[in-house]
Amino acid sequence: MQNTIYNILNDMSEVLNIQQMKLLQESLIKRLQSGEQAEEKKKDNRDFLDMFIAAKRIEGCSERTIEYYYVTIQNMFKDISIPVRHITTDDLREYLTAYQKKNNCSKVTVDNIRRNLSSFFSWLEDEDHILKSPIRRIHKVRTGTRVKDTLSDESIESLRDNCKNIRDLAIIDFLYSTGVRVGELVNLNVSDINFEERECIVYGKGNKERRVYFDARSKIHLQEYLKTRTDKNEALFVTLDNPHERLKISGVEIRLRMLGRKLNIEKVHPHKFRRSMATKAIDKGMPIEQVQRLLGHQQIDTTMHYAMVNQNNVKNSHRKYIA
Repeated sequence: MQNTIYNILNDMSEVLNIQQMKLLQESLIKRLQSGEQAEEKKKDNRDFLDMFIAAKRIEGCSERTIEYYYVTIQNMFKDISIPVRHITTDDLREYLTAYQKKNNCSKVTVDNIRRNLSSFFSWLEDEDHILKSPIRRIHKVRTGTRVKDTLSDESIESLRDNCKNIRDLAIIDFLYSTGVRVGELVNLNVSDINFEERECIVYGKGNKERRVYFDARSKIHLQEYLKTRTDKNEALFVTLDNPHERLKISGVEIRLRMLGRKLNIEKVHPHKFRRSMATKAIDKGMPIEQVQRLLGHQQIDTTMHYAMVNQNNVKNSHRKYIA
């Protein structure tokens, strides 16, 4: 709008005097602003949400991330049923407080919701749909630092020994040797695997491409698994039953969780294999920058969390350098 006003005034500068120019400027601002406001009033909260989701899809966000954005913002609109341009900081503080109390969720979950809402309102501000993001003054929720468990060598061997089929064994070996995300695992095709070099290309968050590597044990079990396959599906991992469709994230998670419960191994899930691989690599002296590349982390701070997992490292280093 400002550029339009400037261009009109510039065009009329040679035929109007200063007083007339001021009157023209006031009239243009009044008319154009009222026109913009009328246009904004035509849009409801659902329209703004759809526009935001479209923008995130263009940016390359995964469908899982987009779904999380959508559900988070839609839930907020259910409780705050006023036009988005009228939502205040107090409205959002009350919503987050009530959400945590109602769902009895952790501070981490509340902060994730805050971050999603912050992205939405920042986008509205950047696109000039609102003057200022109301969530800007709601700061990060203090969550504290919690040391997360990894799978011990004994747990890994126990999981391997108790697999009832070669597919599950190949999944465990592949997750542990590559450190891939479960979403990256289920999207792999047989043609993506380079058995000779023991490597493959995966597409991580934001559809970013990276190369990962697997060990000899994983190679052998993958090849044994593929020899048992009679289907024509291009997916690297498929369901055990007909029609042998591509395995889904939930299928991997359920399978690993059931195996962990059977063996009394606490919280066995795909990401725990990723964390365990990274921690083991750091324990054995792999440079943190190389671990960052393997995991596909954009920020090295994310990778640093793995370096602090194993307290035995701190103890051994203290004995080596200080005691």
